Amino acid sequence: MTTEGERARPKAAAAGRALAGRLSWGLADQAASSISNFVVGVYVARSLGVTAFGVFSLAWVTYGVVLNVSRGLATDPLMVRFSGVPDASWRAAVARSSGTALGVGTALGAASVLAGLALGGGVGTAFACLGVVLPGLLLQDAWRFAFFAAGAGRKAFVNDLVWGVALVPAMMVAARVGSVAAFVLAWGGSAAVAAVYGCLQSGIRPRPTGAREWLREHRDLGSRYLVENVSNSGASQLRAYGLGAIVGVGAVGVIRGAELLLGPFLAVLMGLSLVTVAEAARVLRRDPHRLGAFCLLLGGGQAVAALLWGGALLLVPDRVGELVLGGVWTAASELIVPVTLGVAGAGLGTGAAAGLRALGAARRSLRSQLVASACYVVGGLGGAAAGGTVGSAWGVAAATVGSSAVWWLHLRSALREHHRNPISEVRTT
Repeated sequence: MTTEGERARPKAAAAGRALAGRLSWGLADQAASSISNFVVGVYVARSLGVTAFGVFSLAWVTYGVVLNVSRGLATDPLMVRFSGVPDASWRAAVARSSGTALGVGTALGAASVLAGLALGGGVGTAFACLGVVLPGLLLQDAWRFAFFAAGAGRKAFVNDLVWGVALVPAMMVAARVGSVAAFVLAWGGSAAVAAVYGCLQSGIRPRPTGAREWLREHRDLGSRYLVENVSNSGASQLRAYGLGAIVGVGAVGVIRGAELLLGPFLAVLMGLSLVTVAEAARVLRRDPHRLGAFCLLLGGGQAVAALLWGGALLLVPDRVGELVLGGVWTAASELIVPVTLGVAGAGLGTGAAAGLRALGAARRSLRSQLVASACYVVGGLGGAAAGGTVGSAWGVAAATVGSSAVWWLHLRSALREHHRNPISEVRTT
């Protein structure tokens, strides 16, 4: 006679294999994304030099802010409320979510073009070009979120591969032109190719006319995630602008060069919610008591991996480093230790952040992010004032490690509240 425990074991094994498969595609997608970002950064750094690479980095950081606006309003609510739902519900939600992302890209892209024209010079031209390509960049990112919400990580991986393939000829043309503007257009234009391909993959046409309805239905999460995400990326932007003002634009390029060396982990952190929020939401629905352990494994694994990678970077000979980053290597190599510690601290914190998102604990998540962002700006700019580029890197490292503790304290409190009141805050309709 088959016992209940014996019947449960095959189900648990099947669920474990399904989880491993989804996470594997998530890792593959992030690997494709990180390699693409790394190659772009290295290629631009070698082609333009420290100062022009600093200008490109300012555009890159600004894109990060706009990306987080789109995610907070469009795709973060999608991940929380439409992961693992019936196909019809997912398709309707994706049409409105991707339409919202496209609308955000168009509106903020126009603002970036106007700001660039007003600024003038090399920085202004870079911002104007960024505005032109923002709609395609944000729509491509929206498809990745949509596919992971449906558990179709393979499609997200293929979409990133399409972007990577399109980047090759675009970057070659940009290198011949030899300007920051050309590289920005090449990078964003190739993303637009992948964005169009995402429409073919999903069979869904973005509905910008559904953006207002989407924002209204999910304003309880979207408004908080918007503030949370913008405070995160805005802190990076303030630090970059402040560092440029205190030390010089070249310092921004040096920091970006050091971050490129940790590129695989920074890319994973940037796109973490593509996989982990959806999986944390599934864990919460199946076995809420395992959520804390899942988040600890997730965050701890990233932290350990970042430390191991940083340790390996310390062994890289200068000749190899100069081959990769050119003239940026000498200054960037001095920042490997603090940047590694900062990435490890951020990796640990993102484990807790995924748990808070899955619980729908938007208030606690927002408080944690506001504290982390404030510490990041204070540490980065205070360190720059005290010790230049190196001081800024150490200030950010200290701030990031310290703020990860805040994330975990809030997750612990949120888990206690959830266990006392097991009615989930996450809606799936």
